[in-house]
Amino acid sequence: MAAASTASRPRASKSESFVDNKRKEDIRSANINAGRAVADAVRTSLGPKGMDKMISTASGEVIITNDGATIVNKMDVLQPAAKMMVELSKSQDSAAGDGTTTVVVLAGALLRVCQSLLASGIHPTVISDALHKSCGKSVDILTAMAVPVELTDRESLVKSASTSLNSKVVSQYSTLLAPLAVDAVLSVIDPEKPEIVDLRDIKIVKKLGGTVDDTHTVNGLVFDKKVSHAAGGPTRMENAKIAVIQFQISPPKTDIEQSIVVSDYTQMDRILKEERNYILGMIKKIKATGCNVLLIQKSILRDAVTDLSLHYLAKAKIMVIKDVERDEIEFVTKTLNCLPIANIEHFRGEKLGHADLVEEASLGDGKILKITGIKDMGRTTSVLVRGSNQLVLDEAERSLHDALCVVRCLVSKRFLIAGGGAPEIELSRQLGAWAKVLHGMEGYCVKSFAEALEVIPYTLAENAGLNPIAIVTELRNKHAQGEINSGINVRKGQITNILEENVVQPLLVSTSAITLATECVRMILKIDDIVTVR
Repeated sequence: MAAASTASRPRASKSESFVDNKRKEDIRSANINAGRAVADAVRTSLGPKGMDKMISTASGEVIITNDGATIVNKMDVLQPAAKMMVELSKSQDSAAGDGTTTVVVLAGALLRVCQSLLASGIHPTVISDALHKSCGKSVDILTAMAVPVELTDRESLVKSASTSLNSKVVSQYSTLLAPLAVDAVLSVIDPEKPEIVDLRDIKIVKKLGGTVDDTHTVNGLVFDKKVSHAAGGPTRMENAKIAVIQFQISPPKTDIEQSIVVSDYTQMDRILKEERNYILGMIKKIKATGCNVLLIQKSILRDAVTDLSLHYLAKAKIMVIKDVERDEIEFVTKTLNCLPIANIEHFRGEKLGHADLVEEASLGDGKILKITGIKDMGRTTSVLVRGSNQLVLDEAERSLHDALCVVRCLVSKRFLIAGGGAPEIELSRQLGAWAKVLHGMEGYCVKSFAEALEVIPYTLAENAGLNPIAIVTELRNKHAQGEINSGINVRKGQITNILEENVVQPLLVSTSAITLATECVRMILKIDDIVTVR
């Protein structure tokens, strides 16, 4: 008997293994619920009739926006899977600039169908592989639906930028901001690299006062700061020769922290005389090159200019603009087509920029500085955004950034696609038909993926106060009859040909949203445990 029991033990240890599947299910379920909670929070802000969110930060700052990336970014999220949804929105913002709400809502819908598939007993890896296949197929379908667009077709570019602005707080100004965004992007395209647009070449300057209607582009440079008035220097300069300097026009200081005690007046006079001579020497070198406008980089160690140096600069009739931010230097030098000067010894006439006029202008309660008529100006542009209060001003800047990103998408991938839920419902229909051809679990998962895509038209209808079930059903019928550009017209509250209504968006926004949402959901799906390391 004992022999029999000992013989059976090795067999038992080989065949039996205990796995705590309950914990894995709980972790997966917790992650999916956290992701869905983030998606539900932003879902109501999708589309032209979406609601706005008022965000109150810990510092007491208040933000009113319906930009998905801003809402999700400002959320104080602790759960790791929910943080992945925040990163997802950031990824969409950097990849396409628009569709940041769409991508989170889409990921939430995919997580919901994954939850029901897991409950049916389908393995996470099988679901993940099916999602990957569905995503690839979706991108092919969207590309086949897309309409090519040329950069010379300004009207189509404006329509696309206008669509992205329609869902924003400042939507009533879309007729002004959309053409402004298109012209700004087209003006900075480098003919040698026509596929690439660097949005850092477009500087947005915010100035409180006026209304959004007063927003305009400036062909030159604009600074939200005043000219230094300390010593009565010039505030307007024609035929300007501009130097961008990164050194201080002030007496040198010791490298180590120490104090010098002066015991008599002759020594004090000598120190002051040396300081004066040092500053005068620098200003003479600057004046000798013909420079009459100085842009001085903000110093983090000590004052870039002292009262004494400002006095001598005013005497030399040199205009001074101090405290230029460190991250603005590259944009300024590119626009002026000059070189930043890091040392007085390197001050040369050939390093200067030339402009017809540098002047201080009154605007609202404050003043701005404008540099216009720049010779050999680099491929950059400045946009001066106005707003009646800080909340409107900030939202106008965010909306303009989204419009710029949309035009940038069309430059890099020159295809347009219908909006208003039309691509999602067409994807859902075609993927549903494809799912019937596939066998087993895979077909079942693809069918669920197709159903999840209907969340976009459903939410658009719901946020517009329409009957979502009736609208989505009618939309399905129209697409089944071959009307692939039929979408939800939220203004008329009915289904129309959305291309004719000028509701269009770049192909890159839709393909990027589906690809990134699928990637994020697949990642969450594969997590079966959370390990905390202290």
